[in-house]
Amino acid sequence: SSGINAEYGRASIFGIEQKSRFDVKGMAGNIITAIATTNAIIAGQIVLEGMKILREEWKRCTSTILQPNPTSRRKLIIPSPLVPPNPNCYACAEKPEVTVTLNTETMTVGGFQDRVLKKHLGMVAPDVEIDDGKGTILISSEEGETEENADKSLAIFGVTSHSRLKCDDFLQEYELVVNILHSATIGEGRAEEEEFVVSGSVPAPAPVPMVTAAASEQGSSKGVTRKRRLEEIEDDDDLVVL
Repeated sequence: SSGINAEYGRASIFGIEQKSRFDVKGMAGNIITAIATTNAIIAGQIVLEGMKILREEWKRCTSTILQPNPTSRRKLIIPSPLVPPNPNCYACAEKPEVTVTLNTETMTVGGFQDRVLKKHLGMVAPDVEIDDGKGTILISSEEGETEENADKSLAIFGVTSHSRLKCDDFLQEYELVVNILHSATIGEGRAEEEEFVVSGSVPAPAPVPMVTAAASEQGSSKGVTRKRRLEEIEDDDDLVVL
C-alpha cells in the first residue's frame, strides 16, 4: 500500500534497514512484552510500598531500583532505605531556601531570571516578590507586567546583601526563598556561568548596627524631653465644665 511504501521511503532516506511486515510485527511484539513486564514489576512494588504507608510502617518503606541486569547475587530488584530530606537542599527541604552570591549592581533582573532562576534552579515561569514588607513585585510570569525591569540591575530595586526574594513557579507548584549576598568582585573577567554562586545553606542574619554611647545618651535625652512635652500637653489639656 501507499503507507508502507512511504515508510520504506523514509527508511531508505535515513539509512535504516528495511524489514518485512512479519519482522516488524515480531520486533513490536517483543517491545510490548518487555514494557508490560517491567510495568507490572514496578506496579507491584508500588502496591507493596503503598500497603506499608497505609499501615504507617514508615521505617519499612524503601526505595526500590529495578536493575537492567542481575547483580553478582543474581538480584534484579534492589531495595534501599529512604534518605531523610536534607535541610540544606533547596529541592527537598520543608521550607526550601537557597543563597545566591552575585554582584547586585551588575546583575540585571532579566539575567537573574534567565540564568539563575530558569537555567540553574529549573524554574519555568517564576514570579518573584521582594520580602521588604511592601510586596514589591520584581518578576511576574504574566506577560507585559514587569518587562521594563529586565534591563535594570537588582540594586536599583534595593536588592543587596541579606535581601530575601520569594520565588514561586505556579506551573510546577515550586516555591523557593532566595537569599542574596552581594559581592563586588564576583564574576570579574570570568565566564557567564561564574558570575554567581548558588549554595543550599542559609546565610547568617544581617549584622545589627552598633549603637555608640553618645548616640544612646542622645536618644535617651530625646526620649526624656519628649516625655516631658507630652506631660505638659496633658496638663494643659484639662477641660473645665460649667
